[in-house]
Amino acid sequence: MDRATARRRLALFALFFLPGLGISSWVTRTPDIRDLLGASTAEMGLVLFGLSAGSMIGILGSGALVRRFGTRPIVTVGIAATALSTPIVGLGAAASQSALVAAGLALFGLGMGGGEVAMNIEGADVERVIRRPVLPTMHGFFSLGTVVGAVIGMILTAVAFPASWHLLVIGLISLPVALTAVRHLPHGLGRACAAEHGSAGGRPVWRDPRLLLIGAIVLAMALAEGSANDWLPLLMVDGHGFDPALGSAVYVVFSAAMTVGRFTGDRFLDRFGRFPVLAASALVGGAGILLVVAVDNQIVAGAAVLLWGLGAALGFPVALSAAGDSGDDAAARVSLVATVGYVAFLVGPPGLGFLGDHYGLRNAMIPVLTLLAVAAVAASSLARTRRPDPDPDPDSSPLAAPAER
Repeated sequence: MDRATARRRLALFALFFLPGLGISSWVTRTPDIRDLLGASTAEMGLVLFGLSAGSMIGILGSGALVRRFGTRPIVTVGIAATALSTPIVGLGAAASQSALVAAGLALFGLGMGGGEVAMNIEGADVERVIRRPVLPTMHGFFSLGTVVGAVIGMILTAVAFPASWHLLVIGLISLPVALTAVRHLPHGLGRACAAEHGSAGGRPVWRDPRLLLIGAIVLAMALAEGSANDWLPLLMVDGHGFDPALGSAVYVVFSAAMTVGRFTGDRFLDRFGRFPVLAASALVGGAGILLVVAVDNQIVAGAAVLLWGLGAALGFPVALSAAGDSGDDAAARVSLVATVGYVAFLVGPPGLGFLGDHYGLRNAMIPVLTLLAVAAVAASSLARTRRPDPDPDPDSSPLAAPAER
C-alpha cells in the first residue's frame, strides 16, 4: 500500500484502541464506583442510561453528519468526546454524584456512538483500497485497548488506587494521541453518497432481506460484547462470589480472548468464509455464556469467559465487511449495520441491569444467549446463499468523493 494509506491505517488502529482503553478503564472500576456512589444494581442501570442516551444521539445523528461533513470531522469530535468523558466520570465518582457520572458516560456514548460509525466507514474504505480484510484487525486494536485498560484497572484496583485519579490520567493520555491520529484521515470521505444515502437502485437498503439478516447478527454479537464490557466484573463478583480484583482479572481474560480472536481471525475467514465463521462464533460465544449462567463454579465461569470472548470477537467487524459487500451504496449499508451494532453494544447492557436487579445478573444474560442462537441460524442461512460479487473497480466505491481523494 502507499505511504498515505499506511499512515491512515495506523491512525485508525490508534483511534480504535483509545475507546477500548477508556471503556475498560471504566468497567474495571465499576465495583469501586458503585461503592463510591452507594448505588444498587438498578441504580447503576440508571447511571448507565447516560451512556445509552449519549450513544443514541451519536448513533442516530452520525449518518446525517457524515453525509454533511464527511467522516474526518465526526471522528475528531467523537474521539475527543470519549477522551474527555473519563475524567468527568472520575470526578463524579469522587464527589459521589451519580448525575455527573451519568453525564460523563453520556459524553462517552455520544463520542463512541457517532465517532465509531464514521470510523467503520473509514475502515471499510481502507479494505476497498488495499483489497484485503482489515476491519477485524482494527476492532482487534479496540480489544487490545480493553486488555491494556483492564490490566491497568486490575492492578490499580488491587492496590486500592483511587478510581477518580485513574480515570483522569486515562483521559489526559488519550486526548493528545487522538488529535494526532485524526490528522492522517482523508477529507471528504462519505460525502459523495449524500444524494443516494439509504437507497440502492431506488429501494431503501433497510428493505434488503440479506442486509436485515446481517443486522440481526450484528445486534446479537454486539450485545454479547457490550454486556461483558459493562457487566462482567460485577457478574463475577455478585453472581459467582469473586472479589473485585479477581472480577477485574476475569474481564482481562475476556478482553484477551477478544483480542486473540480478532488478530487471528483472518486465517479462518480465508479458509471458511464470513458467514460460516459468524455462525461458529455465535455458537462458541453462546456456549460460554451458557456455562457462566448455568454452572455455579468459579473455575468453570472463569474458563467459560474465554469461549464468550472468542465467540464475540469477530461478529461485529466481519458483519460490517459483509454489509459493505452486500450490494450498492456501501456507505449506507455499513452505516446502517454499524448503527444497529452500536445500539446493541451501548444501549442493551443498561436494560440488562434492570433484569439483573430482579432476577440476578447471571439470569439477565439469558436474553443474550437467545439472541446468539438466532444469530447462528441467520448466519447459517446466509452461508447457503450466494454472496453478490464485490465491485471490481476500487475507484467506483460510493464511499468517497472522487474530487477530494
